[in-house]
This record gives sequence, C-alpha cells and structure tokens, in this order.
Amino acid sequence: MTNHRSYVVKSNGRRGTEEFSRIKLHHSIVAACLSVRVSIGQAEHVAKIVTDAVVAWLADKPEVTSKDIRRVAADKLKTYNPDAAYMYRNHLSTL
Repeated sequence: MTNHRSYVVKSNGRRGTEEFSRIKLHHSIVAACLSVRVSIGQAEHVAKIVTDAVVAWLADKPEVTSKDIRRVAADKLKTYNPDAAYMYRNHLSTL
C-alpha cells in the first residue's frame, strides 16, 4: 500500500496549498458535533467515520479545494447529525 498525498488549495487563494491533514479534519468535525451538544464519545466516533470517508474520496485526487473537502465531509456528516453538518458547512459564516 502506498501513501497517497493530497494537497488542499485554500479557499482564499492567498495561502497557496497545504498537505491534507486527517487530524485537522477530524478535529473540526468533532468541534461541529460538540457545538450541537453531541457527547464527546459520539463526536469522536462520527468524526472517525466521516474522516475515513473523506480520505477514501481523496484517494485518486492529487489536489482539491478546501470547499470540496467541506462539501464532502458535510454531506457525510449529515447522515449522522444534520445539525452538526449544518454547523460544519457554515462555520465561517456563523462566526
């Protein structure tokens, strides 16, 4: 098995690209779940499932946008918690 690396083009365009971080995605999904009062255990469980799905989606993509990752993660998260998915998808506009 080879280690595939995907690079994320940042949405504002000024910061260039960065290597995809599974940990960063996981933490942001946990935060969205906690913001809608999901228990920490359930938040961690759902974040792992959603993160695994995004990583699988990235398998054949050398470069994606941060908006693409947010869309795919939110769509998967919606299956488990629509409120958390809404918070995740719209976190920048709710700050």
